[in-house]
This record gives sequence, C-alpha cells and structure tokens, in this order.
Amino acid sequence: MIINTPFDSPTLWQRVRPLFRGFDLLMVLALLVICAIGLTAMYSAGHDNGARFGLQVRNMLLAGGVFFLVAQAPQQRLMSLAVPLYTLGVILLVMTALFGIDPTHKGARRWLNVGMVIQPSEMLKIAMPLMLAWWFQRREGQLRGLDFVVAGMLLALPVGLVMKQPRSEE
Repeated sequence: MIINTPFDSPTLWQRVRPLFRGFDLLMVLALLVICAIGLTAMYSAGHDNGARFGLQVRNMLLAGGVFFLVAQAPQQRLMSLAVPLYTLGVILLVMTALFGIDPTHKGARRWLNVGMVIQPSEMLKIAMPLMLAWWFQRREGQLRGLDFVVAGMLLALPVGLVMKQPRSEE
C-alpha cells in the first residue's frame, strides 16, 4: 500500500516558479507602480464615472495577462512572427486608407471593419519593434550604413500611412 504524503508532490510555488524565472523583477515592479499611479490619477480626475475606471482596470489586467503570456514565448518564436505581423499591419493600414471607417463620426477614418472593428496602427506598435529587432539581428556583426537606411524605410512606410490618415474634427 502506497501512501501519498505532502512530500511526494511539489508545492504550488515550486510548480509556478519556473514561469517567473525570466522576469526582470525591477521592471515588473516599475510597471506596476506606473499602472497604480495612472489608475490613481484617473480615479481622482473622474471618480464620478466609476464604469470607465472599472473598464480601465479590466484593460490593465488583460494587458498584464497578455504580457505574462508573451513573456513565456521563446525569443525565436517572437522573431519568427516579426515579418508576418509587420506585413499584415502594413496591408491593414493600406486597407484602412482605402476602406477605413469612422465609428465616432468625427472625421478620423483610422479603423477597419474586418468582422470586428480594429485599429491597425495599434498592431504596429508591437510589430514595428519586432521587425526592427529582426532586421538588426539578421545584420548583427556586419552593420553598414545601408542597413540603417533600410531600417528607416521599414519605419517610414507605416508611419507615413498613419500620418496620412485624416484627423478628427474636434
């Protein structure tokens, strides 16, 4: 007869600890402090609108979950997503220039309806640093002036498309 004792199975902390091994604790702490300051400022500026504050807390928790999941991904996997994400983002920006909508009716056609309403420029906030990191990683150890020109062009294309979007009429 085998008796399971508490010593046979690892504790919850022993099972979860490897998930946090690669985190920079100081960076996570700084991020939490910045989020807390932002939430405090938002609450004090508009405490009469509790629903908006609750939505912001929800969004921050969701972003924290995404942050945690992405941190678990190997760097090679993230690098393999750089070119497809960048390409998709630029294609969506071109589609926004052609078929963009204005859900707020204030003149800014920065959104695209692809079954749900998205703002492609937000995706490029993630895709652009990944793409530039991919580009410079491929050129590591042999960087020339032309490589910086190409990186500037990689940056200029989506920036130009975003700047071309009409501004809101507020």
